[in-house]
Amino acid sequence: MEKVTDKTEALSAIKNETLALENVSDELKADKEVVMAAVELSSWEFEDASDELKADKEFVLAVIKINVDQFDTASDELKADKEFVMTVIDLSGWALEFVSDELKADKDVVMAAVKESGDALTFSSDELKADKEVVMAAVNESADALEYSSDELKADKEVAMAAVKNDVCAMEYVADELKADKEFVMTAVELSGWALEFVSDELKADKEVVMAAVKKDGDALEFSSDELKADKEVIAIQNKDD
Repeated sequence: MEKVTDKTEALSAIKNETLALENVSDELKADKEVVMAAVELSSWEFEDASDELKADKEFVLAVIKINVDQFDTASDELKADKEFVMTVIDLSGWALEFVSDELKADKDVVMAAVKESGDALTFSSDELKADKEVVMAAVNESADALEYSSDELKADKEVAMAAVKNDVCAMEYVADELKADKEFVMTAVELSGWALEFVSDELKADKEVVMAAVKKDGDALEFSSDELKADKEVIAIQNKDD
């Protein structure tokens, strides 16, 4: 297909969705009005914009406001520009996925990202996944962020409990040693009986633990040992909860 070179023709065709940006001239791929018209219909059109526009802070920011994933298409220079990256992360912590490796290891940047979206921790450097301050900020925003933290912090009682208090489902990512730690588990099941699903088999057979879980939520009995599922005292507590 012959490239369209006339701006008026290009704008009309793009707005009528009969022309893709890849089919306009290089000059029009550098024209902000033409490119934005295409991007507003489909943000993925930005991939065919000129390198000049991919490095234009104001223009890239406008595109990111439409779809943060398009930060991936921006110039490497912008992905490594801390001031610009901080602005983008204020819009979405998930933008951390696309920044330079250097900034993925920058604590200021990562802290800003996880405070906006805890799960953005998955894109940070390994060093910061092992930084307690960063991980605490992440799990306080999203309990699931515990999944992306270092093994050491998954075994840290303070961090793990902060995640569990945010959402009991974070028990899935807690270190096995804590799932077998009766003191930790008792605190967890007293917050939510459903925590029993994730504890060690030994504690699923511990009557004190199961009684505490069932007292909090009768349906938690389904996660206990077969022996305790038939225990009259435990069943009585379940019936009382029901």
